[in-house]
Amino acid sequence: MAHGAGGKATRRLVDGLFAPLLLDGAGAQLSDAAQLEVDGARLAVTTDGFVVTPVSFPGGSIGELAVNGTVNDLAVSGARAVGIVVGFVLEAGLPTEVLEAEVRAMAKAARAAGVPILGGDTKVVEHGKTDRMYITTTGIGRMLPGVTIDPGSLRPGDRILLSGPIGDHGITILLARGELDLEAQLRSDTRSVFPLVEALIGAAAPGLRWMRDPTRGGVATSLNELALDSGLGIHISEEQIPVRDEVRGACELLGLDPLHIANEGQFLAVVSAELADAALAALRAAPGGENAASIGEVRKEPAAAVLVTTRYGGTRIVDMLVGDPLPRIC
Repeated sequence: MAHGAGGKATRRLVDGLFAPLLLDGAGAQLSDAAQLEVDGARLAVTTDGFVVTPVSFPGGSIGELAVNGTVNDLAVSGARAVGIVVGFVLEAGLPTEVLEAEVRAMAKAARAAGVPILGGDTKVVEHGKTDRMYITTTGIGRMLPGVTIDPGSLRPGDRILLSGPIGDHGITILLARGELDLEAQLRSDTRSVFPLVEALIGAAAPGLRWMRDPTRGGVATSLNELALDSGLGIHISEEQIPVRDEVRGACELLGLDPLHIANEGQFLAVVSAELADAALAALRAAPGGENAASIGEVRKEPAAAVLVTTRYGGTRIVDMLVGDPLPRIC
């Protein structure tokens, strides 16, 4: 299960098996979407699988999640989604009303994101061979002009921006399973982040270095991957990271770090120091970006590591997610 959690085990699996055998060598750059050029058009392609349980939860459902997750992987790669292809794996005996609800949720999310569903495939497996339904998606996007997302472009002094509060999705899913005697008024943050990305690009495209949506593995894993890929040090301030009290409280009770909790409607960006204030102002002016924050900066040291200044003034190294504390969250 840890190999699917988006942390260290996932990275070892990708770097040790998939990349060397499937991506024409281990040196291939890993990101949220692959980029290619077709007849002069710069395109991005991404694929994803959604196995969340329960399939419906406060703030969203698997159908909505599948669309938004695909659109967001393209958005943080600097692309506008232009089409999605969908695959359903359904469990025999799945109630028709459950399936219809998820198809309707998917259609509604696609309309809201302005992206058409182009086609798909359906398979049915024996009862007990899956958990109600799994959804896979492949999305195609057109790269936005003037945008280059490259960890190698980072420079000391660059600022790290976060679009909003972290941990909402992961803790919402955990509580929705009803396995813990905890209650909180939380909702998943699943949404399309493209409008926020578009606002940031409009204000600071020349200074934009990198973006990522911190889904599985959370903010800590995304920033650790950035540190490894860039070879630089990532310094963030715990005090500046927006976290709702309900998320912080649940994490304290369960011994979890909010930085490792999954998100589905937020993204990280690294912007040059000269344009960071303009980028942050643009995010905060966009609908849904009111809680955007500048949470840290890039430095030379410690090389390839993430250092957090705590609310009490101390510092600690934050590693990638190890293990799988919240299985099946997306």
